[in-house]
Amino acid sequence: MTLQRTLTLPPMPRGVHLITRQIEPEIREISTGIAHLFLQHSSASLAINENYDPDVRRDVEHFLRTLIPDGWAGFTHTLEGPDDMPAHMKNILIGSSLTIPVTDGRLALGTWQGIYLLEHREHGGERRIVITLMGE
Repeated sequence: MTLQRTLTLPPMPRGVHLITRQIEPEIREISTGIAHLFLQHSSASLAINENYDPDVRRDVEHFLRTLIPDGWAGFTHTLEGPDDMPAHMKNILIGSSLTIPVTDGRLALGTWQGIYLLEHREHGGERRIVITLMGE
């Protein structure tokens, strides 16, 4: 069986946001299989990382801002603001999709793993995630 749906997340501030709880209800129609998540945006990213200590989220955001700063003089794409091209570069590095096994109707994440939306823009707006479920 293959199912597909789109989850729309409300606008979130720039940063690293745990979204596992928003994804989990969307996968319950299969007991065993694969959940593929695809973010339909090029200025945000999806990642799996530690979900216990909130310092991890802050450190990731701080590292990314340091690695690719807003307004870097080397970028020529600046029409949409100083955070736009850096957001695109972060998306290239981190990615816009995840594939996660589903076991017994649940995401087969590790004990301390969670799914994150990394919002790279100051005002990114709604974000859509296409969720494709393959399994039984």
